Amino acid sequence: MLEINGYEAMAMLDLDEAERKQLAMHIEGLKESFSALDSVDTSGILPLVSVPQLQNVLREDVADKMMSRDEILKNAPEQYDGYFQVPGTLD
Repeated sequence: MLEINGYEAMAMLDLDEAERKQLAMHIEGLKESFSALDSVDTSGILPLVSVPQLQNVLREDVADKMMSRDEILKNAPEQYDGYFQVPGTLD
């Protein structure tokens, strides 16, 4: 059975013995599932080294309408020295 104590410490887990056994069995099952890939013939297949080149489909980021500070702050419930004033969030 797979020894998972090193993995447990690396992941900072504190497992009891039953959980260790269950996790080890689960990991062994995963390893068996992936071992099927070892039988796939990949000779002559080049490794993928990059993803296809994608173009940005978003619009250009262009400033549309500039507003003055006074326009922005005119609807602020509270302001102080040209800035929004909001309630404190730290005690």
